[in-house]
Amino acid sequence: MVAYEWQRVAGEIAADIKAGRIPAGAALPSILRLAQQYGVADHTVRRALRELRERGLIETLPHKGSYALPTAD
Repeated sequence: MVAYEWQRVAGEIAADIKAGRIPAGAALPSILRLAQQYGVADHTVRRALRELRERGLIETLPHKGSYALPTAD
């Protein structure tokens, strides 16, 4: 099964959050920095972040950025 790039990015960020490499309350890098880090376009990162919000792993505050939420795992 072929995964979309946004799914790969979301999966890697989710794994980092669940493993504690991105602790609860920590700010994620900016969209542009994440795009550079993963070698994708900014709209791909935006889609990945939307997925993570829907899964309850992050919250995004307007003009502030995205932050990891505590996980039940």
